[in-house]
Amino acid sequence: MPKSRKVQTPADAAPLLSLARQVRGWADTVLSVAGSATDLGLTLAQGRVRGPAQKAAVAKAGRQLRQWREAAGLTLEELSTAVGLGDAKLISQAEGGLASLPFDLVLRLAGVLGRRDPVPVAMALTRQYNPELWKTLEGLGIGKLAVHGTREREMVNIYRGSDAARELDDARFATVLAFTRQAFESALLLTAPTAAARPEAAAGRSKTRSARPRRADDDPTAAPAGRD
Repeated sequence: MPKSRKVQTPADAAPLLSLARQVRGWADTVLSVAGSATDLGLTLAQGRVRGPAQKAAVAKAGRQLRQWREAAGLTLEELSTAVGLGDAKLISQAEGGLASLPFDLVLRLAGVLGRRDPVPVAMALTRQYNPELWKTLEGLGIGKLAVHGTREREMVNIYRGSDAARELDDARFATVLAFTRQAFESALLLTAPTAAARPEAAAGRSKTRSARPRRADDDPTAAPAGRD
């Protein structure tokens, strides 16, 4: 029987895990959640999945978890070992949409599956598995910070993904940056909701109509021209 590969959590995930453990402490206080989430048994994890909406969310998270695991080239046993579980039952049930995962385990999964960027993995799973905790994180501002951080990394990845951009000298980079800023601002304007502009447009039309001089044919009671 071949030996399982040893999968290590990348060093760059350590700050995320440290911060998230602090956030977990704050959230535990708010939600009055006690005990270590990684000690959660399979029966209890299954019992947490209640209601059609939560079942759908857990099923969606399970499919995403399986995609991430397969993309990383890991078996259920290898992933379970990497996150400190004794066997693969809980991960298997989670991928099948039958069990919800606790926050501490989500963080460990993010450290293993999100090698380059564990934050999106942690946030995506938390939103599906623990909506109450996600709301708490948003209330504390952590959820919004994580979303903003993810968006900033996506913008940076555009630059990092271009070999030509990295070869630019200072003058050309400044020119490209100016064009990029203008294009970004134009895109914001083009994608802005139009509903907010409609009341202003309607008000403008109303002012135009009120300013226009009234004509005889505007009055329905006026006699037609050429008649006594």
